[in-house]
Amino acid sequence: MRPYYPDAVRVSVVLLVLVATPGLTRGQQGDSAAKLVQEFKNERVFWKQLEVGKKIVSLRDTSVLRELEPFLGDEDRRVRGNAGFVFASLGDDRGFETIKDILSDTSYTSTRRSGEKISSDRYYAAHLFGDLRDKRAVPILIPLLDDARVNAIVPWALGKIGDKAAIPPLIQALSDKHSDMRVLAIYALETLKATEALPKLHLLLDDNEKIHFDGLGTVAEAARGAITKLDGTL
Repeated sequence: MRPYYPDAVRVSVVLLVLVATPGLTRGQQGDSAAKLVQEFKNERVFWKQLEVGKKIVSLRDTSVLRELEPFLGDEDRRVRGNAGFVFASLGDDRGFETIKDILSDTSYTSTRRSGEKISSDRYYAAHLFGDLRDKRAVPILIPLLDDARVNAIVPWALGKIGDKAAIPPLIQALSDKHSDMRVLAIYALETLKATEALPKLHLLLDDNEKIHFDGLGTVAEAARGAITKLDGTL
């Protein structure tokens, strides 16, 4: 399942599975880490920078954190979030707190453009929590299922984290007034293998409201697909 990005806060994120190159000597790994850190510093396109950050994480070399520390306070929230992802992935809690702070920032100014930028940055922070897969993010994300500015990414992030504690609020989201959110909740429950959602999913089999992504299908079609995978009865 691909996360849904609404037009107002569309975020182009490339998701890669990155592994450390086997067979590197300590010196070679140090050289590789230094090059990647420099690449991270120089790259200001946020999604490309995240790719570099994931490569840094794959080396499991915490010595890079001193060089990247200034980026935890970068004026660009997405750059700040990328640094937070690296720190959190390497076991430094300052990274988790950095992403949390971005997600909690609702300090809107009077201009529409500034408000949209903050929404987009918060949306990206929620996405980073999904990439991070840290269960501590679950109680932070759950209340955002009701935040229309960022909630479209929240079910995906909860599904990626994989904590069963997210299942009850996601089942509740199946009653959301927006068809897109109902389907995003369906996808997340499917990812979480939440068989306890089956009774509510069956109630959606007559919900023929269309969605605005994934081929413009209906809620009923998404529910039917989830039931088939979770229960195999259809």
